Amino acid sequence: MITNISRDIFGVEYAAVMKNIYSICAGICHGLGYGDNFLAVLLANAAGEMRKFVEAISPDDRDITDSAYLGDLLVTGYSQFSRNRTLGYMIGKGYTVRNALMEMTMVAEGYYAASCIHEVTRKKNLIVPIAETVYRILYDESPAAKEIRNLTRILK
Repeated sequence: MITNISRDIFGVEYAAVMKNIYSICAGICHGLGYGDNFLAVLLANAAGEMRKFVEAISPDDRDITDSAYLGDLLVTGYSQFSRNRTLGYMIGKGYTVRNALMEMTMVAEGYYAASCIHEVTRKKNLIVPIAETVYRILYDESPAAKEIRNLTRILK
């Protein structure tokens, strides 16, 4: 096993927070019936959004393709065992956010992360459309299907 040790404490920590939000989005999309091709596009865009966010918060020499960043994002976004993806999946299947959280037997950190990152991006004037989409679904009670449909229009 190859192990990379990173000295990028802030970058790795912020990336770990962000990947939970993106995993919720992946779960929502899966619950809504979007397929693997769309999920790949979503997570590729999430990696770019995460890179821009982390660089704006903590400028440093980092490679976002390292496992501490991209690897963590991919496993959390694709794994059926991910708590955050499970929360998103339930929302995509029609659960209210409140009911999905009550059904969960474990904590999905991305729920809390979405609110925190929303505050940071607001204060710093950062543009993070995927994270903001998740925030609106979780906290503004915006319909998931509508929000994801709008998001599909801006993903590359």
